[in-house]
Amino acid sequence: MNTETNSGRARARTREVLLAAVQGLALAVAVLPFSVLFLVLTLVSVALIPIGVGLVTTPPILTAVRALADKRRELAAEWCGVRIPSVYRPVPAGANPWTRTFAMLHDPQVRRDLLWLPVDMTAGFVTALLPAVLLFYPFEGFAVAAGLWRVLAKDETYWYGFVPVTDQPSALGAAATAAVLLVAAYRLTPRLLTAHFTLTRAVLGADQGELAERVRVLTETRRDAVDTSAAELRRIERDLHDGAQARLVAMGMDLGTIEMLLDKDPAQAKKLLSQARRSSAEALEELRDLVRGIHPPVLAERGLGDAVRALALRLPLPSEVSVELSGRAEAPVESAAYFAVSEVLTNAVKHSGADRLWVDLHQAGDLLRITVTDNGRGGAVIGAGSGLAGVERRLGTFDGVLAVSSPAGGPTLVTMEIPCVLS
Repeated sequence: MNTETNSGRARARTREVLLAAVQGLALAVAVLPFSVLFLVLTLVSVALIPIGVGLVTTPPILTAVRALADKRRELAAEWCGVRIPSVYRPVPAGANPWTRTFAMLHDPQVRRDLLWLPVDMTAGFVTALLPAVLLFYPFEGFAVAAGLWRVLAKDETYWYGFVPVTDQPSALGAAATAAVLLVAAYRLTPRLLTAHFTLTRAVLGADQGELAERVRVLTETRRDAVDTSAAELRRIERDLHDGAQARLVAMGMDLGTIEMLLDKDPAQAKKLLSQARRSSAEALEELRDLVRGIHPPVLAERGLGDAVRALALRLPLPSEVSVELSGRAEAPVESAAYFAVSEVLTNAVKHSGADRLWVDLHQAGDLLRITVTDNGRGGAVIGAGSGLAGVERRLGTFDGVLAVSSPAGGPTLVTMEIPCVLS
């Protein structure tokens, strides 16, 4: 039984060694061409940015570099269990070429990708090829010992590694060297492939500084979320106190007066009853508006698309809403997206001078992407104290981003992206 177990382990180990060598060889064959190609294309494209051509070519090239790096991350996890984190910053698709290009070039993860290319085509190529060389090179030594050296040497010294082969005894020395290398390959080949991916992780992975920056951003967005929630609670309290509560108190006083006048002056009591009815209707309407401001019922019942359509119907400007969503996001994400759209539309109505609005909601991979366009005068910016700054903070709570393209004379295009998975 133990013999069978050991035999099974040996076969499994042999398959593991052969697989690691073949995988390393396949990786080495693919490493050099693509790494060299993308490095050259990136350098040329970045050099062409000053004349405008690079603004068009750089984003797709960097996207291709990211795809190559993501494929290496996938292979690292699948083949050797090496996890390489990916922390790219999302770039809104609606951003203009200048913004998109420099947003990608300023992304620390993209910079690590570009640094990885020359490392991958040099040290990465060697470390990928080494497992196959270490495993297959010993077979040449055995062939030399079998007499191949007579054919290869042609009356000269044939070198197998560091062993000079001039006769049969030295050929046997080459075979002994090959045997040692084969034993080393049996023990080290999978580890060498893992070393290749470890090198890749050292270059592509986020460092501690990046993680610290990530923690800082999350801390700020959490603080903003807490501040926003506190401000919202104060607004609700103020609206209740100044609106519905005041009307209900007045209505209670009217009912008390009616009670006293009911027998003495029925006509006056009737007038006060009519006034109390109007006050109750107004208080109910204010409460409905307040509830709608907290979480619109249509959002909870029908989802983000219908909620935005209902929002557009209440605008004083004609609006077109396009929705292409295969499901619903989580409730906090839907709420953040709804109020972000509401704020952007309110800004457009108040400040843009537009006579038409367009809203588009669709899913782009694992992103919820929303664009709001108006044909107004343009000039919108994300600045301190502006409504767009508040939208940016709201989206930042969910790792979302906001991009604004608003040249003088218009049109204005506001793009919002929130990472999420639709049910």
